[in-house]
Amino acid sequence: MKIATWNVNSLGVRLPQVLDWLAANPVDVLALQELKLTDDKFPLDAFQEAGWHAQWFGQKTYNGVALISRTQGRDVVKNIPGFEDDMSRVIAATYTDASGQNIRVIGAYFPNGQAPDSDKFAYKMRWLDALHHWLQTEIGQHPQLTLVGDYNITFDDLDVWDPEGLRETIHCTSAERAKLQALIDLGLSDAVRLFEQPDKNYSWWDYREFAFRRNRGLRIDHILITDALKTRATACAVDKAPRKNERPSDHAPVVLTLD
Repeated sequence: MKIATWNVNSLGVRLPQVLDWLAANPVDVLALQELKLTDDKFPLDAFQEAGWHAQWFGQKTYNGVALISRTQGRDVVKNIPGFEDDMSRVIAATYTDASGQNIRVIGAYFPNGQAPDSDKFAYKMRWLDALHHWLQTEIGQHPQLTLVGDYNITFDDLDVWDPEGLRETIHCTSAERAKLQALIDLGLSDAVRLFEQPDKNYSWWDYREFAFRRNRGLRIDHILITDALKTRATACAVDKAPRKNERPSDHAPVVLTLD
């Protein structure tokens, strides 16, 4: 079974690239972030014609998340229960693999936060606390669970092209990383770090200043997995190929392989 995450930075713009990637990389579940379209504009017909099911939670201009899958997801939840939020950031569903085991997939687009000490940063901290609280319950109910998406947080200096220059800036603050570590402390593992990776392994590059060509990026797209999935994981890596497309997303997919 394969589970992937990809911030597509506008599904309206990137739909052909997503369909092409799925054709070449037939994963079982693909979590998308930054759809940037309302629910009525979601291109369900295009996915169905290509043989895919979909659950989505859209929003105009910004945000919006979806789960594209081989089989229909069950027990769908949108956004964090009990946390009042007018932004479409979370979608979760349960899928049954070929062996009959249930896997809970939570796709999330974490708040950017803009800058430390801003109102948007304070919202990010509250959102992360709410996610942590809900995730405790979800893990208790679903031993095989993965939290995937654009976290907008780096783990440490290895995830940053210029650790000193970007220290304590957005995505790299101690406060954000502490919240990320708190998620790990619930019993999750960073799937990418379970396997050998290339040096300077990033998942996002700014469109400006030839950042991708110069590999000046950040690793902010993550797949966290429970111990039950950790024993099944055989690979997890960033697929940089789509970042080379014409008019690409500024993010690359991350793909987890389970036995």
